[in-house]
Amino acid sequence: MVKFSKELEAQLIPEWKEAFVNYRQLKKQIKKIKLARLPEKQQVPQRGGDFGTSMFDTLRFLTNKFCSSDENKQDIIQVRRRRMEDSEEEVYETELAQLFSEEDEVHVFFARLDEELNKVNQFYKKQECEFLERGEMLNKQLQILLDLKQVLSDRRWKNNNSKHRPSSNIGIFPNSPARGSSFSESYGESDEANSEVSQTDEVITALERNGVNFVNSATRVKTKKGKAKMAMRIDIPATTPTRAITAVTSMLWEDLVNNPVKEGPGPGEFINKRKIQYAEKMIRSAFVELYKALGLLKTYSSLNMVAFSKILKKFDKVSCHNASASYLKEVKRSHFISSDKVVRLMDEVESRFTKHFANDDRKKAMKFLRPQQHKDSHMTTFLVGLSTGCFVSLFCVYAILAHLCGIFSPSTEPAYMDNVYPIFSVFALLSLHLFMYGCNLYMWKGTRINHNFIFEFSPSTALKHRDAFLMCTTFMTTVVGAMVIHLLLRAAGFSPSQVDAIPGILLLIFLAMLICPIDIFYRPTRFCFIRVMRNIVCSPFYKVLLVDFFMADQLTSQIPLLRHLETTSCHIFATVFKTHHPESCHSGRQYMEITYIISFLPYFWRALQCARRWFDDSDVNHLANMGKYVSAMIAAWARVTYGRQGDYLWFGVVLITSVVATIYQLYWDFVKDWGFLNLNSRNPLLRDDLILKNKSIYYMSMALNVVLRLAWLETIMHLKVGPVQTKLLDFLLASLEVIRRGHWNFYRLENEHLNNVGHFRAVKTVPLPFRETDSDT
Repeated sequence: MVKFSKELEAQLIPEWKEAFVNYRQLKKQIKKIKLARLPEKQQVPQRGGDFGTSMFDTLRFLTNKFCSSDENKQDIIQVRRRRMEDSEEEVYETELAQLFSEEDEVHVFFARLDEELNKVNQFYKKQECEFLERGEMLNKQLQILLDLKQVLSDRRWKNNNSKHRPSSNIGIFPNSPARGSSFSESYGESDEANSEVSQTDEVITALERNGVNFVNSATRVKTKKGKAKMAMRIDIPATTPTRAITAVTSMLWEDLVNNPVKEGPGPGEFINKRKIQYAEKMIRSAFVELYKALGLLKTYSSLNMVAFSKILKKFDKVSCHNASASYLKEVKRSHFISSDKVVRLMDEVESRFTKHFANDDRKKAMKFLRPQQHKDSHMTTFLVGLSTGCFVSLFCVYAILAHLCGIFSPSTEPAYMDNVYPIFSVFALLSLHLFMYGCNLYMWKGTRINHNFIFEFSPSTALKHRDAFLMCTTFMTTVVGAMVIHLLLRAAGFSPSQVDAIPGILLLIFLAMLICPIDIFYRPTRFCFIRVMRNIVCSPFYKVLLVDFFMADQLTSQIPLLRHLETTSCHIFATVFKTHHPESCHSGRQYMEITYIISFLPYFWRALQCARRWFDDSDVNHLANMGKYVSAMIAAWARVTYGRQGDYLWFGVVLITSVVATIYQLYWDFVKDWGFLNLNSRNPLLRDDLILKNKSIYYMSMALNVVLRLAWLETIMHLKVGPVQTKLLDFLLASLEVIRRGHWNFYRLENEHLNNVGHFRAVKTVPLPFRETDSDT
């Protein structure tokens, strides 16, 4: 049977861990009470040498000594409430009866129990108040959205010259709410067909009072009679939770609904249909997040109630008194248990979401509000093992064939290393990165780091560690299988120009799988990867999220992969399209220019992201972070130039720029990204809060990071080895950088998770589309 302390640790919300009852600390205090109640010099009667008998007598003696049926009937504790002088908060204080007046450990236990109860109540009240305000705001936003739909329906109805009022189900969406009691009660209806102030105008007036701005448009539109009229449009703020440029392209630049009012004193109103659709999507997401937050708060309440019940039962068992009844009665009366506002708000959110976003289909609504997570399949584990076995077997076969064919001997033709090696290196480095990411996922899950929340991934479609392992082993099995086939065809006497096309074909197959629109091979993950890469390439035009700069950091460790990918593409174009000679892919001015560009691009993209974050947040730390990537660009430029010229002047330049960049990077790794080197921390040179229990792991990780950061020293040593050994050494160093990045990833996300814990961030806040009247946001 699992102990409750472990069960509580497994079920609590990680970001709210500090707000839960400190069950372990209270258990320790119970043990202190137990030890304190044992007599210091009391001799326990012994009966012979029978161990079982003496243990039984010991327990019976202690029970008779400290447990009395008369004392169980006494009123042992009294729990009182009182208001704080400087606030309206209620706090609980326990008064002990004369029975425990001389037992200090019991006093300490109930004092800490009162502290935990007050802590839980205050946190619950704060979160409850915040969620209730959020729910009220969402109701206002939803009402504005419904009224905007009504305005558009009326505009369309009038422009179609309808002789009848629009039916109750007219709207711009399939699930658009009907004109009903909500609208009638708020704004009223006019039964006069030729009224000067139409019902739509009344809605517009009410919307203006609620903060929706009707802005004059400089565009003149033509009516059917050819007369130009000055139009009006509704200005819905183009605030977007994730993408700034998406809002611009999909909302601001869309055509307005260009159907003006034909006659009448009021001007026509133009509503951007796409804006309303986007506003509906934002409000729907906000309802989903609110429902999730309310569910977490409900779980928080129930788990803490069980914790109080369990710890008081332990106290009763140790003290031999029924002290839990009166205290539990007060716990059940406390706000975090007695308040039903969260439950009622959950029911309200569920009913509103079902009505307005699921067309009264509760089953459909629950798929959004309570998405089911896919359970881990044993088939995935089996396929991982199968792929691993196939990879090991094929790699052994390849090593034997390569030795027999003399592929890696100094006398072999360089075509294999020039044409085939780069593409296979691409897949090998990519698979290694996937493997390291799978290890990260496994560690994040084991340490309860909420990576899906940090990256804003959907838990139902997010990649799991078994999936990452399956992808990397499948990649490597396919690649090594292609390498074996390639060697067999070469040995069979096939033309090298035909055989060397196998790596290129393999690359095209994997690219086709990446953009395949069919829902196979982890389509959500593939499309997420494509979307993030698009955001990185267009960094200045997108609001930078954590997943964007996290992936950009991965690219800075995959510069060798990008170089090999460029070389492979160059060979494919040279072989297939005859655009240039294949030898120019490894030498010449054009080759050096492309090498410079590829060495700079990941750092350049990352620097642009820092500039964009500084523009959005006005935080100088982002500019300092940008300086780190600028120094890395300068060091990379110096090393590439030194590799081409190789004189003592450039050696000095490389040494200076690389040392400066490395110190800059190490400082940022330890202080900013990992949160280490805190001189005032209770853990020397670390943070105050650590997820891993063994502190020595952190010190070893810091040392390993320093060693792997100095791998650039190999590029200036100019070791005298053959061309084959040089390429293999470059591949080894590239692999070490990928390993360093995977090692860096864990501590980077651990630090981010602890920041969320410190601010109790367990759910994301979705920005709402409509402004408040007295606010700029």
